[in-house]
Order: sequence, then structure tokens, then C-alpha cells
Amino acid sequence: MASAVVRAIGSNLGRNLREVRLHFCQTSVASDGARQFVEQHYVTLKKANPQVPILIRECSGVQPKLWARYEFGTERSITLNNMNVDQVAKALETMVNTKV
Repeated sequence: MASAVVRAIGSNLGRNLREVRLHFCQTSVASDGARQFVEQHYVTLKKANPQVPILIRECSGVQPKLWARYEFGTERSITLNNMNVDQVAKALETMVNTKV
């Protein structure tokens, strides 16, 4: 399912977003979905959206979170705590489709 969501996003990532940041812990169980999402889908997203910064921030002990920056510096975030890879993909899709 996550692959289908990533394909649907395709090159539309930059349509509303100016930057995407994923924060997660390298070892915590709560960050498993975020880590798997990056491992499985980062390359596909980046190849389809070379103009959009996709930043990966790993830090011991942090709660997993997806940050999206829109025009004029407006930012939104979604907590990714204990989400699986499909739920992380849906969270990204929600951010992509949000108009600020």
C-alpha cells in the first residue's frame, strides 16, 4: 500500500510543499515505521522530486515526527509514533494534499 501512495504522490510533492523533514530514533520501536519508510521509499520520492529538500534527521531518543514546510515558512507536523510504513505514507500524502 505504501508503494501505491508514493507512486500517487509522484512528482506532486513540490506542488504544495517546500520541504519535508522526517525525525526519528535509530533504535526505538516507536520509530520502526518511519525508518522502514525511509529505507523503502526515500530514493523513489527524491528521484521524482529532485527540487524538494527531503531531510532525514536521526537522533537517539526522539519521537518520530513528519514535518512539512509550505509557502511563506508555514510548518505543520504529524507524530508518527508506532505507525507502520503504510501509515507513514498516508501521513505524507495528507501533508502533500494540505493547502495552507
